[in-house]
Amino acid sequence: MSRRNSRATARHYALQPQRTPPGSRPPPALQQAWALYARGERKSAESLCRSILATHAEDVGALSLLGILLAQSHRTEEAARLLEQVAARTPEDAAAHNNYGNALKDLGRYQKALACYERAIAIRPDYCDAFYNKGVTLHELQRYEEALASYERTVSLAPDHAPAWNNRGATLRALERLEQAVASHQRATALRPAYAEAHNNLGVALQELGRLEEAQESYRRAIALRPGYAEAYNNLGVALQKLERFDEALESLDRAIAANPEYAEAHNARGAVLKELERPEEALASHDRAIHIRPDYADAYSNRGAVLRGLKRYAEALGSYQRAIEIDPRCVNAYRNQGAALIDLKSFDEALASFERAIALQPDVSTYAAQGGVLLELKRSEEAVASYRRALELDPHAGFLLGTARHVRMQICDWDDFDADVAAIAAAIEADQRSARPFNVVSLIDSARLQRKASEIAVRAEISPRRKLAPIGRYPRHDRIRVGYVSADLRNHAVAILTAELFETHDRSRFEIIAMSLGPNIYDEFRTRIEPAFDQFLWVGDRSDHEIAELARSLEIDIAVDLGGYTGDARPRIMALRAAPVQVSYLGYLGTMGGEFMDYLIADPITVPPQACVHYTEQIAYLPSYQVNDSKRPIAEKLYSRTELGLPPDGFVFCCFNASYKITPPIFASWMRILDAVPGSVLFLLGGDAVKERNLREQAAAHGIGPHRLLFGGRLGNAEYLARYRSADLFLDTLPYNAGTTASDALWAGLPVLTCPGESFAARVAASVVTAAGLPELVAPDVAAYERLAIELAENPGRLAALKHRLAENRATCALFDTPTFTRNLESLYGRMYERYQKGLPPTRLDLLDEPLHDRIEHVNE
Repeated sequence: MSRRNSRATARHYALQPQRTPPGSRPPPALQQAWALYARGERKSAESLCRSILATHAEDVGALSLLGILLAQSHRTEEAARLLEQVAARTPEDAAAHNNYGNALKDLGRYQKALACYERAIAIRPDYCDAFYNKGVTLHELQRYEEALASYERTVSLAPDHAPAWNNRGATLRALERLEQAVASHQRATALRPAYAEAHNNLGVALQELGRLEEAQESYRRAIALRPGYAEAYNNLGVALQKLERFDEALESLDRAIAANPEYAEAHNARGAVLKELERPEEALASHDRAIHIRPDYADAYSNRGAVLRGLKRYAEALGSYQRAIEIDPRCVNAYRNQGAALIDLKSFDEALASFERAIALQPDVSTYAAQGGVLLELKRSEEAVASYRRALELDPHAGFLLGTARHVRMQICDWDDFDADVAAIAAAIEADQRSARPFNVVSLIDSARLQRKASEIAVRAEISPRRKLAPIGRYPRHDRIRVGYVSADLRNHAVAILTAELFETHDRSRFEIIAMSLGPNIYDEFRTRIEPAFDQFLWVGDRSDHEIAELARSLEIDIAVDLGGYTGDARPRIMALRAAPVQVSYLGYLGTMGGEFMDYLIADPITVPPQACVHYTEQIAYLPSYQVNDSKRPIAEKLYSRTELGLPPDGFVFCCFNASYKITPPIFASWMRILDAVPGSVLFLLGGDAVKERNLREQAAAHGIGPHRLLFGGRLGNAEYLARYRSADLFLDTLPYNAGTTASDALWAGLPVLTCPGESFAARVAASVVTAAGLPELVAPDVAAYERLAIELAENPGRLAALKHRLAENRATCALFDTPTFTRNLESLYGRMYERYQKGLPPTRLDLLDEPLHDRIEHVNE
């Protein structure tokens, strides 16, 4: 974004008749020239001065007035020559030295100008104008403390000197003494209410204090006083952009450009607003125009790069950032923007270097947060936490920052201030503030109501498109229903692991299946397997959200199924643009999207009991069981010994391979009570991060449990990972974010899963999975029962063996792993959604269950 314009008022030329030396032309002619000047007849005054000098070449009065006339008409070199003669011929005339200094200043000869002002002040110590002009020159030289002293002296000599008060404010702003700057500009406007420049400068100072509403009112007053005031229109546009009033901002910037078509800053600011309005091609044209006007405009190159990044034109974006840095090695925005593009390209080391350079130049909340994210990607977790801490110190209320910082700390099980953070996040959501993004809330707060509110906040803040696509016209009835799966995870990822067989078993006589892959364009095990299952597999990761939504429309996809929601690299704005007439959320995100753009959420009566539907903006489409699975997943034949895995040869092995951010202090405390009650037992967790392992062992010690009783397993290939579950005795689930894929993993490998449902979708998904596996008795009604049941199973090997035997016997036939039946049920829902659409009916709750929902829910919670 361009900088705001805050200008110092022009210098003062001494406008008074000067003495003519003895023998010169009589004063009346010179007096007449001054009278013509006073009436605004400057050409006549100039002609008369030249006629005087034609016969009296050394007439200092005529030389002085002509020099002033020439200076004010920007013929500065000639003016300086004349005013130099005046100063030389009248060495004790303070005004002559002041005027000559002004001409030198206009020529950029600052040091000589300062010497002239000093000479004028030496002659006349109370010479207000000389002090004022000295202050202007020092400000230009960025010698702000000295400039301030000159302005202070000016207003002490002339308390009603409005330009000095105005310039004093501009200097205080440069010194970052913003409150004092505001007061100084206010004094200027009080002394001279029609002083447009002072109103504009007051707006700048107010804006830097974050008082945007007051700032834009000051700009408007400046414009009312001077309707063609380009700088004020530009500054107003910047303020309106910060207020997210983008259409008004664009109008103001257009007015600035109309007033001054060569105004590079306004073109640059206009480009930034057009980017916010999601009009990237126009934004590029504006930045290019700014660069054409000012080829060395680093900020315009940086902003141009940001637009190119949004268009996924990364090579061009990086080139634009590099050009900005070449022009101005201190261009902070270029380093920040460069780092963001490098993150997109997964070039994390280079991104980190960019952010470090930006921070060295200007510490900033967003840059520290971005640095933290990169450090986390580089597995430098403690440094990542430190970066987020610095960001929070700068602004604890920055949008979504607290939730992100807490999520990062959860990944390494750093639970200091956990309760305070969660309480602050919840309170902020209640107050409709941007404290945490939806995925972070789901993993921290078991409240379907607050989760919905957090999603609605995110939709307003980040998801709702400003440039909308036209409403979708009604498609003709297709021979096959066209279903488009949109996901960043159609590769070796939990989503693909669960859905591979679903894609393979779709009824291709009834459905045309299209993949829109947003993630990396790589051919790994799962991409290679699932790609042939689609009629079309389209990698669209290099396209913008608008382009992908338009592509989906061009393909006339009837039902778009979003498998990502608010997770990872998902792009919910594609759905917000309305990619298809029917849009469905499934599997990736366990909660409501919080926007009218999503028509259905697929669930079952366990994950979303009917009475909880009020907390979801979507209509619920009920399946008999929620989670799809792949019944073809291979399990390695290898039988791991306990010694091989670092487990004790004897003793009960509890395990949980859920992601570490799901482990909260309350559930960990519950696990420690279980270990305490089962002597010799151990807890087998997912390892791979030394900091996380250290923190968990320290927490165990704090609960009185020997750290050696926590054991960690490294990353393995899919088949070997499943085989490792055979070495454990019981899987302990997390709360409020349950196991999903990991629960299916454990059950597929033959390991029972103990869970405890909460209120929200994510807190109930494992109950659905365990019930679908035919083990509803492993769904504990509360945490106390969860602990009791874990202890009872550890102490009763026969009971646990019976559960394992039943699981093994039922694995091939239970609902959880009956993928063909699951697929037919899902296709039934798709068919009903499609028929409602074809009949012009709105989305409504759909239910495929044979038994009443109420009865099934009571059965699960027994």
